[in-house]
Amino acid sequence: MSRTSIRTKLAAVAATGVMALGTGVLAASPASASDQPFYGCWSGNACIWAAGAALDTAPTHQYRNAGTYNLSNQVNWHYVKNNQTQGWKFKLCTGWNGTGTCYTMYQDDLWWTNLTPINSVVVSP
Repeated sequence: MSRTSIRTKLAAVAATGVMALGTGVLAASPASASDQPFYGCWSGNACIWAAGAALDTAPTHQYRNAGTYNLSNQVNWHYVKNNQTQGWKFKLCTGWNGTGTCYTMYQDDLWWTNLTPINSVVVSP
């Protein structure tokens, strides 16, 4: 192939991409879904499902109000969903009372995570 044909092909690919963006064919990700229930996790809540449970079962823990909550007997792998609104965060912390290393879940995050080292959670704006 000649250099001209490679350049022509690259230009065609670039033009196609620009046209697709201009027409909305390449859409951005959908707006946050936290205004909807998520498998029993109500809008405005952060939720934890039972160890190894599927999402289509109801969550075992739901947190709505700002504060720090100590966990008890939450070991092994769990689904955790931050279905809060207005950008609130849900933190999983290794120490009691929100201390130690904390991992921040942002609005609409869904994690499959090992809660064995997690001893508390923090709900905050």
